[in-house]
Amino acid sequence: MLPNLKKISAKTVGLKQTMKAVRSGRAREVYLARDVDGHLSCKVADLCNSFQVPVIMVDSMKELGEACGIQVGAAAAAILKESTE
Repeated sequence: MLPNLKKISAKTVGLKQTMKAVRSGRAREVYLARDVDGHLSCKVADLCNSFQVPVIMVDSMKELGEACGIQVGAAAAAILKESTE
């Protein structure tokens, strides 16, 4: 089940920011939309795997965007380690 990410202050929304958080070791878990281009999806999943960050698949970019509290779809989002929820 997808948590209400808009209530979490320590998060990233978007592919570039999420990948940056994973590379810097700040991502606790990553949410990735299933309808993202396959090449990008593999790139994010491989990066998360190499940094041992769990990836939770979400049905669509629209659903992920809504969970993050934005008006557009989101390809990826991450909850950061400093998050206390």
